[in-house]
Amino acid sequence: MLRFLKGVVGGVSGTGLKDLPYNIGDPYPSAWGSWTHHRGTSCKDGDGSPVSIFSLSASNAQDSLLAAARNGVKRLRTVRHPNILSFLHSTEVETVEGSSSRVTIYIVTEPVMPLSEKIKELGLEGTQRDEYYAWGLNQIAKAVSFLNNDCKLVHGNVCLASVVVTPTLDWKLHAFDVLSEFDGNNGNATGPMLQYEWLIGSQYKPMELAKSDWVAIRKSPPWAIDSWGLGCLIYELFSGMKLGKTEELRDTASIPKSLLQDYQRLLSSMPSRRMNTAKLLENSVSGLLSFGESWGALIDMAPSAGREEKNISRISWWTPYTFMEILTLKDSVEKDTFFRKLPNLAEQLPRQIVLKKLLPLLASALEFGSAASPALTALLKMGSWLSAEEFSVKVLPTIVKLFSSNDRAIRVSLLQHIDQYGESLSAHVVDEQVYSHVATGFSDTSALLRELTLKSMLILAPKLSQRTISGSLLKYLSKLQVDEEPAIRTNTTILLGNIAIYLNEGTRKRVLINAFTVRALRDTFSPARGAGLMALCATSSYYDVTEIATRILPNVVVLTIDPDSDVRSKSFQAVEQFLQIVKQYHEKTNAGDTTAASTGISSIPANASLLGWAMSSLTIKGKPLEQAPLASANSGLPLSSRTSNASSEIVVDSPSIAAVQINSSTDLADQPVSESPTSTDESKPSPALVNIQAAQKRPVSQPVPQPKAQATSLRPKSTVKVTKDEDDDLWGSIAAPAPKTSTRPLNVKSATTLDDDDPWASIAAPPPTTRARPLAAGRGRGKPAAPKLGAQRINRTSSSGM
Repeated sequence: MLRFLKGVVGGVSGTGLKDLPYNIGDPYPSAWGSWTHHRGTSCKDGDGSPVSIFSLSASNAQDSLLAAARNGVKRLRTVRHPNILSFLHSTEVETVEGSSSRVTIYIVTEPVMPLSEKIKELGLEGTQRDEYYAWGLNQIAKAVSFLNNDCKLVHGNVCLASVVVTPTLDWKLHAFDVLSEFDGNNGNATGPMLQYEWLIGSQYKPMELAKSDWVAIRKSPPWAIDSWGLGCLIYELFSGMKLGKTEELRDTASIPKSLLQDYQRLLSSMPSRRMNTAKLLENSVSGLLSFGESWGALIDMAPSAGREEKNISRISWWTPYTFMEILTLKDSVEKDTFFRKLPNLAEQLPRQIVLKKLLPLLASALEFGSAASPALTALLKMGSWLSAEEFSVKVLPTIVKLFSSNDRAIRVSLLQHIDQYGESLSAHVVDEQVYSHVATGFSDTSALLRELTLKSMLILAPKLSQRTISGSLLKYLSKLQVDEEPAIRTNTTILLGNIAIYLNEGTRKRVLINAFTVRALRDTFSPARGAGLMALCATSSYYDVTEIATRILPNVVVLTIDPDSDVRSKSFQAVEQFLQIVKQYHEKTNAGDTTAASTGISSIPANASLLGWAMSSLTIKGKPLEQAPLASANSGLPLSSRTSNASSEIVVDSPSIAAVQINSSTDLADQPVSESPTSTDESKPSPALVNIQAAQKRPVSQPVPQPKAQATSLRPKSTVKVTKDEDDDLWGSIAAPAPKTSTRPLNVKSATTLDDDDPWASIAAPPPTTRARPLAAGRGRGKPAAPKLGAQRINRTSSSGM
C-alpha cells in the first residue's frame, strides 16, 4: 500500500527537488487548510511557463496531515473536469535538518490564484460584481454536481478557500484531501464515511456532520453535505467576509433576492430536503445569467428606421461571452450583427473581464475561421488596452496567422487596420511570414485589394530586406504603375517617393528617375503626372547634377504648359527647385569645389512635407471607400527630402472617377478648378498633351567623348546613333508585364513602331503622324518607266474576218 501511494505522488523519500522540474516562487497570503500556495514557473524546455505549486510539510512521515495530502494528490490526479483544477506533477521530498527530518509533498497544477485574492484584484462592484459571482457559482456548481451525481463522490469542504481562479477568470474547485466515495448502500454502518472529516472547519459542517451521525449521512442524498458547503460559499462571496460560525448563515441581508430562495434550500436543516446542485444550475444561478434575454436586448439595440440606438450599459458581460462559446451554432447574420456591436459593448464591460475572457475567445474564433471579418475590429479595439508586451503575446500571433487566410474580407480588414498593429510587427516576421501573403494582393483581380496592398507597403516596406525590396516589391510596383485604375497608378508613384529612403543607392539610380519621368510624367491621368512631380521633388537629394540637367529638367519643363492647372503649378515649383540645385552646383564649381557634380545637393527648400496618398477612387458595393489615409498614421516616417506643402485631395463619386478635384496649397484661393479627364477618356489625350508627350519622348543628347584612333581604325562606323540609357535597362529588367484589362489601354504603339531606345514607349503617347495614300500604278510625278529591252511576247487575237 505504501509503495502504491509513493508511486501515485510521483516520487520517493530522499529523492530531493531534482524530481521537481519547476521553480518555486513567492507564496500567496492564503490557501486551503495547511497547504501553502506558491507561484512557480516550468523548467521544461526552458519556456518558463507559469504554474502553481502547492506544498505541505510535516515532521513525521506517518503524520495524518500527510496521509490526507496523499489522498488529495491521488484524487486530484484521477478526477478530470473543466471546472476542477488541472493536475500536472507531484513529488514527495524528505529533507534532513540536523537530527530531525521533514517530509514535504508538492503538487504542481495549472497557474491559478486564490479566489479571495482575485476578488480584491478585480475590485468589481454592484451589478457587475453580482454577475461575476453568479457566473463563477455556475462553474463551481457544475463541478460539485459532477462529483455528487456522476462520480458518487463527496467533496466535504466546499467553501471560499477551496476555489481558485485561472488567468482567464475561470473558477476551479480543488482541496480534495477530504474527498471520499459516498457509501449510501451500507446504511447500517456506523463507522465514519469521510476518513479525514476532521480537516473540515466546524463552521462549515452541517448539523449531521457536526454530530458525526453517519447513519443519517448515509441515508441522505449524495449531494447533501456539498449542497450545504455551496450555501456557505454563497454567503462568503456576497457578504465579503469569511464564515466565522454556523449561526452567521442566517443573515441573508447580503444575498441577492433572485438567489435567496435557493440559498435557503441549500442550507435546509433536513439533509433529504436540500437542493441538488444540478437543480441549482437550472434555477437562479442560470436565471441570473439568462442569455436569451440579454442577447435579445443586444439585437434590439441595433438602430432601425424610426428608432434610435439604445443604451448598451444594461447588457451583461455574460451576453458576449456565451455568444462566443456557441459561435459555431450562429448564422452569418447573427455573427455580423454581434461583431459590429462588440467594440462599443466592450467599452461598457469590466476591463479585466474583457481582456481575460472575451479577448482569448475572440482571437481563437478568428484564428480557426468561425468569426466574421468585423471581429478583427473588435480584436484590435480590445488589444489597444493591452501593454506592448501583452499585445505581442496575445494579439499579434493571431494577426500573423490571419494573413494566410483565403477569406478576402479578412484580408481587406487586415490591410485597412494595418496602421494599428503594423509598428508592432518585427522585421523578421514581416519579411519571412507576412509579406509573402500580402504580396498576393498586388495581382488580385479586386482593385480595392490592390490599392490597400499598395498602401500597406508604407508601413511594411521599412521592415523588408533589400533582397525582398529589389527582388519582389519593385517588380510589383512596376506593374502597378501601368494599372488600369488611375488612382492605383498615382498612389504607386507616391509610394515610391516615400520608400526611396529605404532603397540602396544602386536601386535608386536605376528606378527612381525612370519611374517618375518615363512613366508618371507621361501618364494621361493628370493627378498621376502631379504625383510624379511631387515624388521627384521629394527625392531630389538622390540625383546628381548631370541627371537633373539631362533627364529631369527636360521632362519637367514641358509640363509647364500642361492642360491641368495643378500640374502646371507643381511643374513650375519643381523647375524652381531643380534650378536652385543646378545654381548651387554652378556656384560651388566656380568656387573650386569639384565634388559637387558627383554627389546630390541636399540643400532643399525648407517647405517640405510627407507625400500623402493622392486618392481613393475605389468603392465597396457602390459606396465610396471610407478609410483614413495611411499617411496620417505614419507621419513620423522620415524622408531625406520631401516636397513642398503640396497635398492632393480627390473627391470621387464612382469607380470611373466621374469628377476629380485637386486642391493644392500653391494655387490661389480664387483660382478656378480644372476638371481632370475621367478614366474612360484617359486613352484619348488632348492635342496639347500629345505634343507634350512627344516632346518628353525626345532624348536629350549628352556629350560623348571621342573614341581613340586605334579603335576607330579597327571598327567600322555604325550608322545607328545609340541613345539608350543604361538605367532604363535596369528598371526595365525588373518591370512586370502590364496587366491584361478589359478597358481601353493607354496609348500603346504598335510592335512595328516600338522604340527600342525607350523601354517605357509602350505607355507613352505617340507623336502625331500622317500616312500617305499609295499612288495608283502608272500615275504620279516622276520619270516614265523605261522601255524593256529584248523580245517581247505579244498577245494577238484572231479575227474571224482574216
